[in-house]
Amino acid sequence: MRPEILFPLFAPATSLKGVGPRVAPLVEKLAGPIVRDVAFLKPHSLIRRTPTTVADAVEGEVQTFELTIESYAKPRGPNQPWRVRCFDTTGFISLVFFGSFGASLELRHPKGARRIVSGKVERFRDELQISHPDYIVEPDKADTIPELEPVYPATAGLPPRTVRRLALEAASRAPALPEWQDPAWLRQENFPSWQAALARLHTPQSEADLLPQARHQRRLAYDELLAHQLAMAQRKAARRSHPASKIAAGDIAPRIEADLPFALTGAQQRSLVEIRADLAAGERMSRLLQGDVGSGKTVVAMLAMADIAAAGGQTALMAPTEILARQHFETLAEPLRAHGVEVVLLTGRDRGAPRAEKLAALASGGAKVAVGTHALFQDEVVFQRLMMAVIDEQHRFGVAERQRLQAKGEAVHLLAMSATPIPRTLELTVYGDLDVSRIDEKPPGRTPVATRASPMTRVHEIEARLEAAVKGGAQAFWICPLVSESELVDLKAAEVRATELRARIGPSVGLVHGKMPPAEKDAVMADFADGKLSVLVATTVVEVGVNVPNATIMVIEQAERFGLAQLHQLRGRVGRGRRESACVLLYDPPLSETAQKRLDILRRTDDGFLIAETDLELRGGGDALGLRQSGFPDYRFADPFAHRDLIAAAGDDARLIVARDPQLTSERGKALRVLQELFDWRPASPLKDAG
Repeated sequence: MRPEILFPLFAPATSLKGVGPRVAPLVEKLAGPIVRDVAFLKPHSLIRRTPTTVADAVEGEVQTFELTIESYAKPRGPNQPWRVRCFDTTGFISLVFFGSFGASLELRHPKGARRIVSGKVERFRDELQISHPDYIVEPDKADTIPELEPVYPATAGLPPRTVRRLALEAASRAPALPEWQDPAWLRQENFPSWQAALARLHTPQSEADLLPQARHQRRLAYDELLAHQLAMAQRKAARRSHPASKIAAGDIAPRIEADLPFALTGAQQRSLVEIRADLAAGERMSRLLQGDVGSGKTVVAMLAMADIAAAGGQTALMAPTEILARQHFETLAEPLRAHGVEVVLLTGRDRGAPRAEKLAALASGGAKVAVGTHALFQDEVVFQRLMMAVIDEQHRFGVAERQRLQAKGEAVHLLAMSATPIPRTLELTVYGDLDVSRIDEKPPGRTPVATRASPMTRVHEIEARLEAAVKGGAQAFWICPLVSESELVDLKAAEVRATELRARIGPSVGLVHGKMPPAEKDAVMADFADGKLSVLVATTVVEVGVNVPNATIMVIEQAERFGLAQLHQLRGRVGRGRRESACVLLYDPPLSETAQKRLDILRRTDDGFLIAETDLELRGGGDALGLRQSGFPDYRFADPFAHRDLIAAAGDDARLIVARDPQLTSERGKALRVLQELFDWRPASPLKDAG
């Protein structure tokens, strides 16, 4: 039940003055449907209006003048502006208006009238002018022109000044809320109250007030981070309160490990120890296994599956695409079956008797491991004793989908896997409700991928080299970026590239893109994996999650448009076998200094975690790492780069709160409940669940 004190902020945005049926959809698109969303809009810049005279006017600056209107010049043609000639004691300046409202201007501002005018000064030929001034008011209303004016985001039909008016009205409805911050932390950071911080957000006194390190900005960011971290800490504690079967390390896993043609890396061994400790604890496991593409996550998961099987339980491994599910099945089936652990593959393609046979094996417990896609959580899939769910690239699944799979058993252990490297400083924001194991070592025998950058002007030279490599039996990925607002335009560019490569290489060039039906897409990628295609042209990063050991070349067009972490993941698709591999980063010159540094770090290292940290350093906040696709929360005030210290502090505070006051019944606990409602970060918020 939402506290009554928050009702004014959760009123519909239509309760704001001027937000009627026409404006409401624009406000919702820009901010959201309620008053709070509008109050949480941040100004992005500041206009400083300097009072001056015509003689001292500075081109390109927004300035304010006291002028007398001398004359009106009507437009000579339909594309010509109205020009209003004005003067002060030091010189002349013209006000310029395009459109058909000159006559009404003359009525409101007649010749000889004195007016306060504010706007951006320009020079046209030898004359100073202001095009469409921001303000023209009578001298007794001069105080309606702010000397400092925050500029808000806008959308078509909703100009920044209208947004500012709505944001100020929304913020004025914010009540004084009970203090939820720890008093010692509040004193240490010298934070203002929440209400004062929000008010200062909308009335900045200087450019410094717009920076994320301004005191009021840090206060609002910390509040948001604390609400989120507290929800995740509560969720984590709730999971741990559910008893689960204690599973000891069995005798099957050591035999499987002994059969492997390689030794586990130190990072794989460490991760397996952490997983086994969770399984033996008697509490439900919620662990993320994080590691680069090809770092050996699946092998670690397989050994945990063997322990589950030895204890008489079953495991389900769910992958986002059929081709990835088949890939996992091929990795797991032979080693597990060799030691009596039956594995079945279940996808949407299964029909008739084969499907019925697989379902019967799962229901009877004859099959201990099921590998599949979304087909795993369908109603007719019944497990005899599901004890662990392994979810690959878990951010690709909705919360409800993950929960439906876990609901197939009692207190099912969760092991999530992700190949998206997240900087350590941001781990809490994405995986705060999970324990994290990192595989940060490469398996021995992986051939380093030679990486070089080349300008797009040399694309035909790259095509020629690719043609020669394909004739020698090589396979290659060619990635086309999403560069346009229109998917159709992007698709056209990829089709053109595929056609160009087919003309040079022949019909063995395939194309996958987001508009294709999943089955068709899987079929093309399967042909590539089977060696029937030599080159796979793809329009998006997510289309290429396929292991092709024979693929030794990765070409990425306009690489400067991708996040560093995305580039690193793409590069990880080659170099999976023993043959030398290469990655060519094609870029549009000239490169900015930052883009140059980003491509340089890729050439110097293949450590995904180091690359992710560097990307964060180079590009700061925003969505530098493609984090939105990785399950990163959509914060309103917190900046992942600028507020890294606050992320750690909020995580520590949240864990202490849950340990001391798990039900939030103390005075501070009650205030924290208000905070969680304010930001919609509650333990049961299904749309914001990380695991």
